[in-house]
Amino acid sequence: MRLILSLGLALSLPVAALADDRVSSFALDNGLQVVVIEDHRAPVVVNMVWYRVGSADEVSGESGLAHFLEHLMFKGTKTTAPGSFSQIVAAQGGSDNAFTSYDFTGYFQRVAADRLDLVMGMEADRMVNLTLAQGDVDTERNVVLEERATRTESDPGGLFSEQRQAAMYLNHPYGRPVIGWRHEIEALGRDAAMAFYRAHYAPDNAVVVVAGDVTAGEVRALVETHFAAIPASGTIKGRVRPAEPPQLAERRVLMQDDRVGQPYVMRSYLAPSRQSGAQAEPAALTVLAQLLGSGPNSELTRALQFEQPLAVQSSAWYSPMGYDHTTFDIAVVPAAGVTLAQAEAALDAALQRFLDRGVQQADFDTVMARLKAQEIYALDSSMGVARRYGAALTSGLTVADEIAWPAELQKVTPEAVMQAARKVLDRKQSTTGWLRKEADQ
Repeated sequence: MRLILSLGLALSLPVAALADDRVSSFALDNGLQVVVIEDHRAPVVVNMVWYRVGSADEVSGESGLAHFLEHLMFKGTKTTAPGSFSQIVAAQGGSDNAFTSYDFTGYFQRVAADRLDLVMGMEADRMVNLTLAQGDVDTERNVVLEERATRTESDPGGLFSEQRQAAMYLNHPYGRPVIGWRHEIEALGRDAAMAFYRAHYAPDNAVVVVAGDVTAGEVRALVETHFAAIPASGTIKGRVRPAEPPQLAERRVLMQDDRVGQPYVMRSYLAPSRQSGAQAEPAALTVLAQLLGSGPNSELTRALQFEQPLAVQSSAWYSPMGYDHTTFDIAVVPAAGVTLAQAEAALDAALQRFLDRGVQQADFDTVMARLKAQEIYALDSSMGVARRYGAALTSGLTVADEIAWPAELQKVTPEAVMQAARKVLDRKQSTTGWLRKEADQ
């Protein structure tokens, strides 16, 4: 469906209607789930294979294994030489990559539509035929260690995020870094990687998402050609993770590092995620994040930057996706001469004022219009839409849930926002962190 609409006309249409007529789904007998999102504006297609396994599904002591295997999936099969997967895609004028999160691992290619057959066959091949030479495993382990050094250990903000995440959870594996702890990455080997691969990489634990210049019939024929003969694992029974006990006390993290250029305060509250058939509260929290900390007219910006010059930046955000749960996050960067204690006190005062006063109708109307526009603009990216469906289906949601999400957002009321705010903005289930130089007091 072409989205050549003026903004005024687009905002007058039901958002869900723009999404569902080009989305179809089906499943193979071996359990593989397939989603097709048609977009015929250009002869390009995005092919994605998502696995319902992420770092939170690792065995304790093997942190980083899901991400390590993601790297190793490019090391060859019985028919594809090590390192040649991306070279083949690039030779077709395409691009490819992969990613790992707490709840899923995904692989994708963006190619000309007439190359879909090729890349889909390659993905089916490495779903079952991965071969790992010891030298490739050792080399890639060093690559992951270097990635950790570059992205986390050399960045005070990266280390700070890791420490706050670990403090937030007493028992749940969301407290482990996705990339893994260094000492456990160093111990990962070929046997652990292959065991993880055999346990989780199978059609009944996977979702294929294809978005672009294709039809559902074309995709079905290709999927049946390449994936139908792969047998289901038969041993995948769903996820069993340690549960987080009720949080009864707030947690605090003070991290000091002389490499810090700008100190700041971060607070994360445990929050519910979208669950199948139960998306009303996450929708209200999505609106709450916009009201509190998105844009110059948000509550925190007005209170901390305009009414009092206490911060140079303030923001709030909420990611509704998470197989088990998620977080509602707030950050404040204090102005020169303002201590972190003063910034946090001002944040608490601004939050309490919001809870006491409630949602202002003009602010609410602005946020709802912005969210509707964002949902419409998001449909313009085939890659973005494919990622949304893949993340949803590997986080416990359904195609119907994802189609319904824009409408769920538009059903939110000011009363629902305040109910969600009073439930989630509870210091007893929060982790507050200060990041500053060692010399700062």
